[in-house]
Amino acid sequence: MFRKILIANRGEIACRVIETARRMGVATVAVYSDADRGARHVALADEAVHIGGPAPADSYLRGDAIIAAARATGAQAIHPGYGFLSENPGFVDAVQAAGLVFIGPSGDAIRAMGLKDAAKRLMAEAGVPVVPGYHGDNQDAEHLAGAADAVGYPVLIKAVAGGGGKGMRRVDQPRDFAAALESAQGEARTAFGNPAVLIEKYVEKPRHIEVQVFGDGKAALHLFERDCSLQRRHQKVIEEAPAPGMTPEMRAAMGQAAVRAAEAIGYCGAGTVEFIVDASDGLRPDRFWFMEMNTRLQVEHPVTEAITGVDLVEWQLRVASGEPLPCAQQDLAIRGHAFEARLYAEDVPAGFLPATGRLAHLRFSEGFRADTGVRAGDTISPWYDPMIAKIITHGPTRATALGQLARALEETEVAGSVTNLAFLSALARHPGFAAGDVDTGLIARDLEALVAPPVASPAVTALAALAALGLEAGQGAGFTLWAPLRRASPLEGVAAVVLAHAPGHATVELDGQPHDCRLHPDGWWVDGAKTGARLLRHGDRVTVFAGAAFQFRVVDPLARQVQVAGGGLTLAPMPGVVKAVFVAPGQAVVLGDRLAVLEAMKMEHTLTAARGGVVAEVLVPPGTQVEAGAALIRLEDEP
Repeated sequence: MFRKILIANRGEIACRVIETARRMGVATVAVYSDADRGARHVALADEAVHIGGPAPADSYLRGDAIIAAARATGAQAIHPGYGFLSENPGFVDAVQAAGLVFIGPSGDAIRAMGLKDAAKRLMAEAGVPVVPGYHGDNQDAEHLAGAADAVGYPVLIKAVAGGGGKGMRRVDQPRDFAAALESAQGEARTAFGNPAVLIEKYVEKPRHIEVQVFGDGKAALHLFERDCSLQRRHQKVIEEAPAPGMTPEMRAAMGQAAVRAAEAIGYCGAGTVEFIVDASDGLRPDRFWFMEMNTRLQVEHPVTEAITGVDLVEWQLRVASGEPLPCAQQDLAIRGHAFEARLYAEDVPAGFLPATGRLAHLRFSEGFRADTGVRAGDTISPWYDPMIAKIITHGPTRATALGQLARALEETEVAGSVTNLAFLSALARHPGFAAGDVDTGLIARDLEALVAPPVASPAVTALAALAALGLEAGQGAGFTLWAPLRRASPLEGVAAVVLAHAPGHATVELDGQPHDCRLHPDGWWVDGAKTGARLLRHGDRVTVFAGAAFQFRVVDPLARQVQVAGGGLTLAPMPGVVKAVFVAPGQAVVLGDRLAVLEAMKMEHTLTAARGGVVAEVLVPPGTQVEAGAALIRLEDEP
């Protein structure tokens, strides 16, 4: 076994690897950028080495700096985590050339699966079913359009070097193909440096089911399946294992196909074979097709660990150090059911835009697994993926595990950044999801209900009014002669008057209706009912945690309100880099015209005109890093 390893990653996955290595007695080295100097993974590791600036290209994608750090610290092996250099075969070759061990597959195995078109041809030769489509080298637009016609609409355009939904577009009609192709190729070029795409038949009721495989370079086995069908914009939101509705015949067929895929490339380490499944007639062994293989540890690996009792990171370290597969296929069995929900800093009502901010408060529900790379006080950086944590639950049945997930999400508390927590809670309570009737279109079909913000009850609003006056811990608020002191609570948009009777006891009048608030040893009670609410005042915000996070703004009565932008300004909805500008001063635009593209957290976001008019100024040139709210383009004032 290794004495010391270096983790070539950051955030949640770096912390996850460090925890297993520590349990195994293996010392760890972290690497960090300027933005991560005080990060959790740096604090957890035994040693840490600075490798560059905040941009990934200046730090976590610098293979030479990472290898130099490993050699300087005496690390024997490098664990890549996921993302960054984890599927870069050139990095694998460089690691091995430096006399170090790469904890993962060979460079040749990664190359074999790195391009979707070549991988599909290889899988077809290995007897693995593949989706009908065009996977050839001809990238001429007319040829690709003809291939789409031959496959039959709807089709998917997919980047051959893609992942995470980047460079992917669904096209329903031939007339939309050219624009979708241009958009997919542009995003693929930005994300992967490779604009090539393939064309596939779009499955009408698709389920995304993947199989966890593990190999030692000679043989492979599988650790059953995960269902990742709950997605938005082709990105996973909640994963589970095993897949609901799975039959023994289907499981055996998918498992055997996944093992054939792994053994066809001499796979070593943890990997995932992803399949698209047509669920229009239930789960049938003749209705699944190979999509791609992820030659690394997956984000959602904890659900497999939960149902098998296997620590996949431990297996990675053992096999990479020269041990054979830790067990045989017949030794593995499914125990219960598990879910994982991905908690992100993102603005759901604004279209799931990535968000930043300082985490003023972070608390996870006790009794459930939460894999995280951040702590209270940390800042969600615009440079990296905005994941806060993965919430994992495990129970004897699917219903029990899902009920645990709903509870774990309701008891998770985050303040300081907008998050998708309420959205995840709504998904966990979705009746169709509870019934196991899931496919990749579920979120899109019910999006309006799922993103609807929770409505604060009078009890929640009354408690927020107390917190806005600094009374969240039951402090006294002062008295007038013979009567309680009446004070207006400075909550924005709320007419609230607080009458403080004694420490921990007040009456809050909302629109003239009184609500009796009392702080007992077990928390706040309102109108004789226990709320279970927790109150937090942070900056000019108040957050009440009561099954959901209800946020209120506290108004400073002395502050002047300034009009910062009119209807003619296009503002950056998030921090990012202006990748392209499509207009110039003097140019006329109409509602919906493309104005610019903003790249944030590896995704491209097209900004369109909110009204018609004439461009007065382009305020920011392409290539500029901007903050959220920065003015980018100004239209002339309306006459």
